[in-house]
Amino acid sequence: MFRLLAFLLALLSTPAAAQLRSTGSTAITPQLVVDGPVIPGREVDLAILMTPEPGWHGYWLNPGDAGQPMSIDWQLPRGASVGPLRYPVPTRLTIAGLMNYVYKGPYAILTRLRVPADATGALPVRASAQWLACTDKICVPEQGALALDVPIGSAGATSESRFDEWRRRLPRPLGSPARLQADGTTLRVAIPLPHSITVGETYVYPATDGSVDYAAPQRFRRTGDTLVAELPARGSAPETFAGVLALGEGQPGLWFKARPGPVPEGGSPVSERVALAALLALIGAVAGGLLLNLMPCVFPILALKALSLARAGAGEKAARKDALAYTLGAIVGTGLLGVALLAVRAGGSAAGWAFQLQDPRTILLLLLLTVVITLNLLGAFRLPVVGGESSPRGGFATGALAAFVATPCAGPFLGAALGSALLLPAAAAVLVFAGLGLGLALPFLLVAFVPALRSRLPRPGPWMQRLQRILAIPMAATAAGCLWLLWRQGGEPTLTTGVLAAVLLTLVLLAAGLWQRRGRAVALVAVPAALGIAAAAVLTIDAQPASSAGRSLAGAEPWSEAGVADHLRRGRPVFVYFTADWCLTCKVNEAGAIDRDAVRDAFRAAGVKVLAGDWTNGDPAITRFLESRGRAGVPLYLWYAPGRPVRELPQILTPGTLIELARRPA
Repeated sequence: MFRLLAFLLALLSTPAAAQLRSTGSTAITPQLVVDGPVIPGREVDLAILMTPEPGWHGYWLNPGDAGQPMSIDWQLPRGASVGPLRYPVPTRLTIAGLMNYVYKGPYAILTRLRVPADATGALPVRASAQWLACTDKICVPEQGALALDVPIGSAGATSESRFDEWRRRLPRPLGSPARLQADGTTLRVAIPLPHSITVGETYVYPATDGSVDYAAPQRFRRTGDTLVAELPARGSAPETFAGVLALGEGQPGLWFKARPGPVPEGGSPVSERVALAALLALIGAVAGGLLLNLMPCVFPILALKALSLARAGAGEKAARKDALAYTLGAIVGTGLLGVALLAVRAGGSAAGWAFQLQDPRTILLLLLLTVVITLNLLGAFRLPVVGGESSPRGGFATGALAAFVATPCAGPFLGAALGSALLLPAAAAVLVFAGLGLGLALPFLLVAFVPALRSRLPRPGPWMQRLQRILAIPMAATAAGCLWLLWRQGGEPTLTTGVLAAVLLTLVLLAAGLWQRRGRAVALVAVPAALGIAAAAVLTIDAQPASSAGRSLAGAEPWSEAGVADHLRRGRPVFVYFTADWCLTCKVNEAGAIDRDAVRDAFRAAGVKVLAGDWTNGDPAITRFLESRGRAGVPLYLWYAPGRPVRELPQILTPGTLIELARRPA
């Protein structure tokens, strides 16, 4: 009754709200989409794809205080049938104190289509649907006729890649039953949830209508392997209570059904645990950023900063300004990368840390940037902002540059910290990503603000030029690595584009250096020319790299969860590593520990199977698995032994570690 009154008030809030839109002019456009292949006598996923216009939203199966769920009447051939509608996890929208469970962007409602055993040709699927479309001010009942001719046979429909993402948004059924207890004012639900699972912004979306006050705050506490939800009750206690438990950004929702039973007392509030998790993730990010300074991907940037601090000499004020600007650049850089990652994930993409390096265009820009720095270190031209001159502008640019090139690396603490960050509320997650930048800049802050450390820096002199020439070598090697990545991601056409862009940029910068030595200003000519080369090259290459799914790495089988399970059933130990061509930490571990004769011999003697997951181009299956392990990126190393829990190995491997595991008795 309450929802009916709220719905009528919404309809009467404006004269335009009462109209019934006809098919073809709806604010939410429906479309039937089928997965494939479609085999007679079997079931296949069928989706109702709902696409709202900007500013409009649709409703979940329980719309909350106001709204209406979709109703649909199927018209199917004899022998065909559909199952119940399966909704993705919704979001919350509060208007005038009324809580609504809605979808603000495109969403897919899935069902299972049973195909008749004698179906041939095309199976006509027809339906009449009614739904409610709303903005923040008006609601419009809409209806439409849905039609799809489903091609039968393996040569018909092919598997829709969108279905992987749509299925990922569905709540997972909870394996164990939940328990329910009511005391008149509060509905307590004990939901079995392993203590090891980190939760973020927890919320229960009630599927059982009318049992709780939707707009009232919900409280949660953890006690052992149980999450207790305390929901303000409304009306009499239900015999059963079903709903979806949302655990936070990046975590799958969990579908549960509760029956009366004991609910444990005590435990600690989830809000305290979230705060503790955020603090631990922040500490891990700072520590991980600090250790990144020792990684090969950040080493060339260290050279630029060392030159900057050396040029500052004994000038305390200049050194501190430079270090603060560098710190700000690093924090802003990693913070913006974190914001971009959260935005991409909010759009429904399965993305992780260093996601931008899965795009060949980013690799191309990184290539051109390394060419610029290499030529600058060689003295071919002068670029104060990147060349290490002591100034706030140069310090900020160098800090941002360090943040950008550090993304291919992962070290101790970093993987777990960034994986946890993706489960936290957005503000806390961005703070963790910013903490990575702080850790990256911490050594320079200490040197700038501790006079005893700063006094140990060598005095400026001819050694600085020699150091620049020497450190141009690893930067040039980085440029060569970028060319290799372009070839791996896009083949010869993309590699050719990268080589031509690098050559043209080199010629422009050599000419700029020549004009500089003659005392001429070159910025007004060289900068537009360099930007034009970069823009033309980026527009030339394909933004979508070739898929790395199933790519076989040397000496290893392509990873799949089914492959791991099959080897374990046969009694074989399994070593799994997840890598990417742009991950320098991964490549160091592979060259120094995994691809060693002694390790291969030990694995062969013990019957160890090696499976490798290639995340170079962002394989969605690997992304989902990394998320399930609480990881935001690679590397990840796992050891499986039959009959034992999986063991996660350190991110820095040694041959001795792997040989010892292989020789350990089963």
